[in-house]
Amino acid sequence: MSGSAFDTGLFGQEGGFAVRIMDLSGGNGAEPVETVRGFHTLEHANAFARRYVRDSVERCRTTGMRPEEVIAAWFSYGEDAEVVGGREAAWRSAAELNDFAARPPYDSEERNWRALDPRRHEEDAEEAEEE
Repeated sequence: MSGSAFDTGLFGQEGGFAVRIMDLSGGNGAEPVETVRGFHTLEHANAFARRYVRDSVERCRTTGMRPEEVIAAWFSYGEDAEVVGGREAAWRSAAELNDFAARPPYDSEERNWRALDPRRHEEDAEEAEEE
């Protein structure tokens, strides 16, 4: 079926999607700190990247910082996440960075990228096989 949502890669693509973690402090140059693979859908990769950046912004925030100070700290010490393979539908930190800086998260789930990490599911499967 031509022209469907399945053709866009939104619901998966051969090889899946990946998220590159970039060190904004420049400690790793232009190379990613790591590339997390194993996302079967673009939505999964986007959600992981969004939460990862949200967590990174919060780790840079201290009490009483103004939004522009939070952003400056994030660009100096934070980590960005970039979805690979999502083309124009991939989440980008620039779309929400100002909102993240302006308001702390409502709850810890907004920062919980670990729950979406595909490596966690691989480790759980390995542990289940060992039992």
